[in-house]
Amino acid sequence: MVFRSKKKALSEEDIKLNYGRTWIWTAIDPVSRLLLCHHVGDRTLDECRELFKTLLSRVDNKPLFVSDELSHYKTVIFENFNHTVEFPRTGNPGRPKKPIQVIDSDVDYAVVHKTREKGTIVDVCTKIVFGTEDTIKERLNKTISNKINTAYIERSNLTLRQNDAHLQRKTIKFSKEMDFFKAKLNIIIFHYNFIKTHLSLSIKADKRITLRTPALKANIVKNNWTVKYAFMYPILIQ
Repeated sequence: MVFRSKKKALSEEDIKLNYGRTWIWTAIDPVSRLLLCHHVGDRTLDECRELFKTLLSRVDNKPLFVSDELSHYKTVIFENFNHTVEFPRTGNPGRPKKPIQVIDSDVDYAVVHKTREKGTIVDVCTKIVFGTEDTIKERLNKTISNKINTAYIERSNLTLRQNDAHLQRKTIKFSKEMDFFKAKLNIIIFHYNFIKTHLSLSIKADKRITLRTPALKANIVKNNWTVKYAFMYPILIQ
C-alpha cells in the first residue's frame, strides 16, 4: 500500500520567512513606452535612491514624475532637485534665520491614490506634491495622456508578469536564486524594449500600421531588432 503525503502549500508568511520578499522598481517613458531603468531590491529608501541614481543618468531633463503614494519617491526627488535659500540679516537682535532647502521651481511630481474594497478599486484620485496644476497640465499636453495616471507602468508590469512565470502572483513559481532571476529579468526587459513591437506605438494618424518597438520610438535604434540580430553580437552594458 502506498500512502501519498499531503502537498505542502507555502503561505505568504512561509515565503517571506524562507526566501524573503523582493520588489522590482521600474521607470517608464509614457511617450515611447521605453522602460528607462529597473532595480531589484527591497522597498526601502536606499533602494529607491539606487533606482533614481540610474534613472537620472539616462535623462537629460527634469521630467514629470508620477508614482504611487510610497513616501520614498518624494524624499529622493527632493534630495536630487533642491537649492538653498538664505535669508538676509534684518539688523534686529537675535540669531539670523537659518538657510533652508527648497524644491526647484521646475520640478513637477504627482501621486495616484487608489481606494480598494475587497481587492477591487473603487476610487482613483490624484495629488500634486511638487509643482502646480498649470505646469503639470502644460507637460501633459505634450504627451499622449491628458491626465495624471500610472496606467503605462502598470501595463508594463503586467507584460513582465506574462513573460516571466516567476513574477506571477499567488503561485509557488517564485524565483529562488537572485542571480538567475536578475539575469532573466534583464533579458525580458531587453526583449520588451528592443524586440517586442507595441500596437499602440504602431498605429499612425492615418490608421496605417507600422510596427515599432519602444527603442525605435525613442530613436535609440533605426530598425526593429529581432532575437537573432540581438544575440548575434556581444552586448556591452554600461
